[in-house]
Amino acid sequence: MVESMRSAASAEPARAIAFQGAPGANSHRAAQEYAPDCLPLPCHSFADAIDAVKDGHAGCAMIPIENSQAGRVADIHFLLPESGLSIVGEYFLPIQHALMAVPGAKGPFNSAYSHPHALAQSRVFLRERGMAPIGFADTAGAAAHVAETGDASIASISPAMAADLYGLDIVEHNVEDAADNMTRFVVLAPEPLPADSLNGQTPVTTFIFEVKNIPAALYKAMGGFATNGVNMTKLESYQKGASFSATMFYADIMGAPGDPAVDRAMEELAFHSKDVRILGTYAQSRPRG
Repeated sequence: MVESMRSAASAEPARAIAFQGAPGANSHRAAQEYAPDCLPLPCHSFADAIDAVKDGHAGCAMIPIENSQAGRVADIHFLLPESGLSIVGEYFLPIQHALMAVPGAKGPFNSAYSHPHALAQSRVFLRERGMAPIGFADTAGAAAHVAETGDASIASISPAMAADLYGLDIVEHNVEDAADNMTRFVVLAPEPLPADSLNGQTPVTTFIFEVKNIPAALYKAMGGFATNGVNMTKLESYQKGASFSATMFYADIMGAPGDPAVDRAMEELAFHSKDVRILGTYAQSRPRG
């Protein structure tokens, strides 16, 4: 299945969207919903999906960045700045997982395999049924593992499409604990979007920065957004390296460079920062607030 998808993508790389995981993963579903005519290209890791774009094997990559229940996806804040790619879009995917097992198996099951984020999103469901959560590389790969073992005492928590792909039975639908469970994906491409491509759309700009190591530096750096009326919808900190001496910040704002208010706010941010890097400006796909 993977080789067939890779072959199709290699024939038309411009149409290919690289994603991390096995066929049937949530990232696969997100890619198909975002661009129904795309050629999904499964990759082993997030870094591999990014490299597929950098090497010209795919036109873009679909990368999950945060989940409403489990928080941000590990390593993404480190991978994005180093990738050299630009964010050109976003997509919000409602997460709907199913419990699936080999044909005929009805449970009870000893354990459930899935990606750690999916397990965290079904924590209450698993605890109530006494099922041990076992982490796997991705949700669809967990379904493939259950199918390969043929073990009726185990199950996977995976997207429903994985059951069709791997010949499993769905034992129970919608096993996620929260009905409003949502994952935000970003679309990465080799070049940023042209400024005029967002005419008539609400722009979002994502950037990272490191403030100077002086008292109140973050407070002063943020002041320009308040005084210029620029709405910051996301601000997260993460450590740079292992020394714990430098903190990086990841931020989303509503607006785009070229807007006088955004330019003034970014200029003030740069004055109080050691480094500022814009990762992309793209159209908002879901209203904030």
